[in-house]
Amino acid sequence: MLNLPKTTEFNRRIPKQKFYENLSVTPALKRVFINQIRSIYWRNKLSPETVNLAKGDAVTELEVFEIQLNQPSLDEAVLHLIDKEIPYHILFLLTYEDKLQAWIGYKEAASGAAAFKVDRYYHTDWLDADELSLSMSGLNMDAVYEGFVRQIGGDALQTSDDESLKESVARDARRRQLEKQIAVLEAKVRREKQMNKQVQLNAELKKLRKELEEL
Repeated sequence: MLNLPKTTEFNRRIPKQKFYENLSVTPALKRVFINQIRSIYWRNKLSPETVNLAKGDAVTELEVFEIQLNQPSLDEAVLHLIDKEIPYHILFLLTYEDKLQAWIGYKEAASGAAAFKVDRYYHTDWLDADELSLSMSGLNMDAVYEGFVRQIGGDALQTSDDESLKESVARDARRRQLEKQIAVLEAKVRREKQMNKQVQLNAELKKLRKELEEL
């Protein structure tokens, strides 16, 4: 599906029970594994040994997991659980019938017991298998991972500035937050009957819209 080097192929099935039988998983999340997922495969392992690239400062390996679904959607909590338990960065391929989606989380080292935390996930639309194209570029595993995140994130993470991936993700998070705040204020303006309060709300709207335009 991704035309990765054959040296990276792993193709090992992982029983989905491993993710919910021996972990502290809620009954609801266990039902998600049982009902929504048909099978899980560890398809590829990208590492200095398999792709002849240097280890990164943050990324030592990048795994490719294929999750075959029983339906055209998956509760994001499943990806969070797997990402929390696997101490490497992961590219997820969700497949349903003859379509697939690529998902990847912005994953950072965490303090405390957890190895990583995932701030948010980015994903493609549902595509035919031959439509998904991700280029693997860079001199180390950090660059490969960043390239995958930016490609899957699309316009949300594109920038003409010399901006780090962390900064791009933070900018996208702020953009989403502003869009929500603007939508709430617009609804308030439509409901507000008092002119002085409308003026105040519109002033706040103008300020938020200006910040959104400048992102």
